[in-house]
Amino acid sequence: MPPLNVALVPGPDQLVVRLTGDADLSTVPLLADALTRGAGLGSRQVVVDVAGAHFWDCSGLRTLAAFTGELAAAGRSCRIVGALAATRRLIGLADLTDRLVLDGPLPARPSAPTRQGVPVRCPVSGHPAPVRGAQSPVAAGRLTRHD
Repeated sequence: MPPLNVALVPGPDQLVVRLTGDADLSTVPLLADALTRGAGLGSRQVVVDVAGAHFWDCSGLRTLAAFTGELAAAGRSCRIVGALAATRRLIGLADLTDRLVLDGPLPARPSAPTRQGVPVRCPVSGHPAPVRGAQSPVAAGRLTRHD
């Protein structure tokens, strides 16, 4: 996984925070620090360019949502630009559409496939379908939970 790279690009009316790489739990501290530094520059509007961030998890998106809320409480704004379709879908699935301002509409959520009115389970795009009869990693003892 490529690390997250952040560039702060100040402009006359706004600050652009340009992200490239992967935004996930391991890079949230870097993302949060960059957003905080960017907000400290005092621009009324912050634009977060995510076109180069090809992987997101919910922790990265929730960090953006919290930052957007903090700016709004201070009478400032944050806008997300360049979100790829997969990122937009994840924003919708994470129920963050009302907390993030995107530069375009979210794609319509497709209806779940059914067979004679009964929902059909489909593998998530990009993830292999489970092999019948295969033992789960948890049951096989390869995955353990640490609380």
